[in-house]
Amino acid sequence: MQKLLGILILFSILGACKKVEKTTAKVEKQELEFNYRKMPDKIEINSDAAAIIDEWNQFKDLNASIDVLYKATNNEDLALAIDDLIEKEKKMADGKYPELFDTFQVKSRQRVLRTFLYKAKANIMENQPTTESIVDVLEAYNNIRRQLNVIVNSQLDKKLILDEG
Repeated sequence: MQKLLGILILFSILGACKKVEKTTAKVEKQELEFNYRKMPDKIEINSDAAAIIDEWNQFKDLNASIDVLYKATNNEDLALAIDDLIEKEKKMADGKYPELFDTFQVKSRQRVLRTFLYKAKANIMENQPTTESIVDVLEAYNNIRRQLNVIVNSQLDKKLILDEG
């Protein structure tokens, strides 16, 4: 019985002394690539709208920041461009609009742009894929430009339609 107990203790000691492999969780910081090749082109503004925009400094600043966004090739550049765009969009929202563009159609499209800017910033901060949200930002910006063209090209006189008489 003592031999059996001795053998059992010996196996217990040997089992307890076996090498324990340290398992360390390898956290691979995966750099999420920003695919700048998928960005849509800017919509051209017609000459009549461009003449009005030339005197609208907040929109020109926003436009310059969008140009910086087009030049971003990685997430660091993208983060800086988005932060700058958010600031420029805030200044535009607080600023004075040209009389012709001071409409709900333009302001609602600007609000959509703001929403997508914050979505893109959240994706960058959370290390999520950013290509889709940046495409959304640029499409929202293009929608603003498209609306400016529509307003200038509109031949309808609102006063005549609304004034019954």
